[in-house]
Amino acid sequence: MANLNIDSVKQRTFDAIVIGSGISGGWAAKEFTEKGLKTLVLERGRDVNHITDYPTTNKYPYEFDHRGELTFAIKQENPVVSKCYAFREDAMHFFVKDKAHPYVQEKPFDWIRGYQVGGKSLLWARQTQRWSDLDFEGPLRDNFAVDWPIRYKDIAAWYSYVERFAGISGNKDGLAELPDGDFLPGFPLNAVEDHFKLAMNNKYGNRHVISARCAHLSQPKQIHFDQGRVKCQNRNLCQRGCPFGGYFSSNSSTLPWAKKTGNLTLRPFSVVESVIYDDRLNKATGVRVVDANTKEVIEFYAKVIFVNAAAINTNLILLNSKSSRFPEGLGNDSGVLGKYVAFHNYSARINAEYDGLKQFTTDGRNPAGGGYIPRFRNLLKQETDFKRGYAAGFGAYRNADSDTSGIGTALKSQLLTKRLGPWKVGSHMMGETIPKVSNYVKLDEHKKDAWGIPQLKISVDYDDNDAKMKKDYVEQLSEMFTEAGFKNIQVDDSPQAPGLDIHEMGGVRMGNDPKTSMLNKWHQLHACKNVFVTDGACMTSTSTQNPSLTYMAFTARAVDYAFNEMKKGSL
Repeated sequence: MANLNIDSVKQRTFDAIVIGSGISGGWAAKEFTEKGLKTLVLERGRDVNHITDYPTTNKYPYEFDHRGELTFAIKQENPVVSKCYAFREDAMHFFVKDKAHPYVQEKPFDWIRGYQVGGKSLLWARQTQRWSDLDFEGPLRDNFAVDWPIRYKDIAAWYSYVERFAGISGNKDGLAELPDGDFLPGFPLNAVEDHFKLAMNNKYGNRHVISARCAHLSQPKQIHFDQGRVKCQNRNLCQRGCPFGGYFSSNSSTLPWAKKTGNLTLRPFSVVESVIYDDRLNKATGVRVVDANTKEVIEFYAKVIFVNAAAINTNLILLNSKSSRFPEGLGNDSGVLGKYVAFHNYSARINAEYDGLKQFTTDGRNPAGGGYIPRFRNLLKQETDFKRGYAAGFGAYRNADSDTSGIGTALKSQLLTKRLGPWKVGSHMMGETIPKVSNYVKLDEHKKDAWGIPQLKISVDYDDNDAKMKKDYVEQLSEMFTEAGFKNIQVDDSPQAPGLDIHEMGGVRMGNDPKTSMLNKWHQLHACKNVFVTDGACMTSTSTQNPSLTYMAFTARAVDYAFNEMKKGSL
């Protein structure tokens, strides 16, 4: 029996364990396995294999029971996730349903999740922008949160490293606030988007409209063919899973790459209960898992552990990883674990019409989504009554419309006669929020989920800074639209709760001082050096950029450091 037990432990022992298989977890798996380390990836959801597990990817609209729309019953059963733009009939199977995984909202928060191999990398908006030192130095300059322990020079080469592998399309725009990357050719702006760009350059000089940078293969290179991926087909059905691998996901890229090394063990249906800490050894020794189907509790062991469960779940796991050394959660000597959670404010939009350039229309689809307006407020100096600023999306399109007035024969004739209407333009706000101690997540003391793990309480809200920033966005974009000659400007001030941005960050923040932060500059827990966090939980501040590219670069850099430390015997 003793020998059987020893053999069982050996079978459950690896060089590295990665918790989560999404954007950052997939990168951790690729990097560890490429370096020759036997790596276990734990995913709480089901397996999703590239191509074969995309059941709706090639369906026509008429092949869906409800033509792609949600039924009233589904909306009623899922009041949170049904608010998400991608939760439609063609992609519902990639989202967590509300009743299956409840949580406690101390304040309204729409927690959007994807529990399957690949996580939300199957569903993300694929927008990819680098940070600059204007972002990393923001907390220090503007006196909030804590100072980031890294700067752009520490991560620039790693941005290039992940961009080349993932395939990022964009233009060399030469903006200090939004550094250029190792790009594939960008997707062009259309006529009205170009018009808006020129109008902003002529009027302001420092307000730029650029082609949105995105993780789509506009012109794939050999490294992408080697992954089995080909050129983006501009279908814009990305939420279904892409059989061409035209956009980057863990399923199409990093996980198959890791599997080819022979060093990957992928275990779906593995709900992580906690990280195991050995008080005697002063380090983590493994991970405790509850099998999602059988409820069996299993322990796996490794020298190094990367927690990449997505920001809020990473907080949950560490909060639930209690020991005599860490009674308030793994590594939580500072007491800040679960606190200073932040997000992006997407709650304002502006739409308008343009009567010019009617000699042009739109044809086909743009997977980049159109234009992007980098942050221009408080960039080099404080110029408003709020801290930080916002970026914005911008897009224009022109549709053929039918006159739906009238009845009978006249109506039939009108419906069959389509005429091009005016250009429609729109923008949405992407505001930076300030991390604060009052925005937190914590374990519920009474409620547990189906696997016996405490449910999470979420208390996250907007503040006065967000309100002032939103007001400024509306004022500035309305002025910019007017300057460009746009008419019929409509403002949509959404009452949506935080969370629908799906950019929750923080709770396990990086910092220089172990008394005020959880992680050092290498993403190690200050108090437990063989546990790393490189997903959204590690973020000290949010800036305005879509964060996934930064998570990728953070992960590749942290794995490289961990591997070298392991070689030296330091982990």
